[in-house]
Amino acid sequence: MGSELGVHADSQPGIMINGVTIWWACWTCIWTAVVALGITYLIVHRNSPTLRIRGLGFSLSAIVFLHIYWASVQLGLMYGPLFPGDCEYWLMGTWLPCGLAIFHASNSRFLHVAKHQKKFAWSSSRLVDSPHDREHKTGLTGRFLRLSYTTKILIVVGISVFFQLFLTVLMWVISRKWHSSWGIPGTEVHGTQMEQKMEMGRGWEWWPGVLMQVVWSWIIAPVVLWRSRSIRDTQGWRIQTIGCAISSLHATPMWLIATYVPAMEPLSRYWLPPQWICLSIVFIEIFTIFVPCWEVMRHQALRQETLDSIAQWELKTKGGKGSESKSLTSGSTMVGSLLSGFTSLNKNSSQEGILTLGALETVLERNPAPLQEFSALNDFSGENIAFLKSDSNIKKLDCDHFNRALHIYAEFISTSHAEFPINISSQDLNKLAAIFDRPARLLYGEPEQGVNPISPFDSPRGFPFEPPSPTSSEGSEKTIHDIKNRIQYCGEVPEEFDASVFDDAEASIKYLVLTNTWPKFIRSNRVSIDSSSTIVVGKEIV
Repeated sequence: MGSELGVHADSQPGIMINGVTIWWACWTCIWTAVVALGITYLIVHRNSPTLRIRGLGFSLSAIVFLHIYWASVQLGLMYGPLFPGDCEYWLMGTWLPCGLAIFHASNSRFLHVAKHQKKFAWSSSRLVDSPHDREHKTGLTGRFLRLSYTTKILIVVGISVFFQLFLTVLMWVISRKWHSSWGIPGTEVHGTQMEQKMEMGRGWEWWPGVLMQVVWSWIIAPVVLWRSRSIRDTQGWRIQTIGCAISSLHATPMWLIATYVPAMEPLSRYWLPPQWICLSIVFIEIFTIFVPCWEVMRHQALRQETLDSIAQWELKTKGGKGSESKSLTSGSTMVGSLLSGFTSLNKNSSQEGILTLGALETVLERNPAPLQEFSALNDFSGENIAFLKSDSNIKKLDCDHFNRALHIYAEFISTSHAEFPINISSQDLNKLAAIFDRPARLLYGEPEQGVNPISPFDSPRGFPFEPPSPTSSEGSEKTIHDIKNRIQYCGEVPEEFDASVFDDAEASIKYLVLTNTWPKFIRSNRVSIDSSSTIVVGKEIV
């Protein structure tokens, strides 16, 4: 049996040039270029709602680690005889487990987001338990639980990577396979240079890398699969998570079989044992890079389709009362169906009217619950609908007008306090921050460090004091509501504050919902309905 990189006792030192090695070199260059283009596309479109919530920092970092390991294996047949005997050992003991750890940390974000978006689905579920339960937890455990999700996952990944590196270094130190002058007696290898390299490429010393692959692929990944079984999202995130988890299951067993079963020797001369691991890496890259790219393209196409439908509707309604009446009569039935308890739509009916802002505002005003539930549980954008509902309520308040607005800012807009900040322009964000940021910091406390408004999940957040931080992954919404019920701001109200303070942000979020969540919601409810159902368009009921 040969080594990890196909080195045999009869291998000649030097670069191996033949049809097989040339094929693998060309494949490496082509696939690397494709992956680089995909990563570039994701970075360019990082502000897309589909990508903002994913946290590209983790996933792309994992891809870089995994791809470096992948490329070293693809070129193994060509450069294997030239590589040092312990080269592949270090690659498999460092780059591969680091990439897998970061990748599964990124993958677990799916469950975190799905869990915490549930608080936007039903207003009664926003306060699951009392934040005081968390205040009683002291010591390292309490401090860890109060950290933000990103910080906690970084700590877990850091510990696992450190443990992996420690075991890898320990095995290298105690075995004389790679250094004959020191180590445990009896572990050294003998023979020619190629015979020694062949033995260095396999053996019991490799168990730390195998163990971590088993942990991530056969323990962590199935747990993620099981916990995500009931989630149905519109972002393609569940498909990505399931695909990556399943594609990794074969890697370690097939690597062991190809390395230690003599019957696999003929195949291993063309398909190296670690190629089975690299096959899973290719699928991980497909699901992590190109599925999100496809989702971004779908989002752009859906947005343009919605804008075109609105334009067609406006042309119809400008034709006069007759054409408007005809359009209304033959138009969509979704709003009326929702308001009357149905959730279906005639596939043959026109949908221009239902995609208008008036139809969206009607649902928000009369029966927002189905849309709110869909946006939170399926589209992972529940903060948008919750903000629109809260903003509509603020205009009805008097004495606690500013306090209500301040809580809305902290819950949905502030990048320091909101767990899911809504996606508004930096100009609108800065304008609102100038009004509310100082009172919010007085009421909710100072964060240890800020976050990137463009990618709020990529930066750790946290507060150094009790009660727990509004940015804590478990207690943000509960803490804000607890403070809202107990404390009111009594300081000076900024002169810039008035009843229209959120109008620009509201218009921005309505446009985002109109071109993203709303058409998805309509499509999800597009099934047959009786043609005589009530039709509601804008403010009119036909």
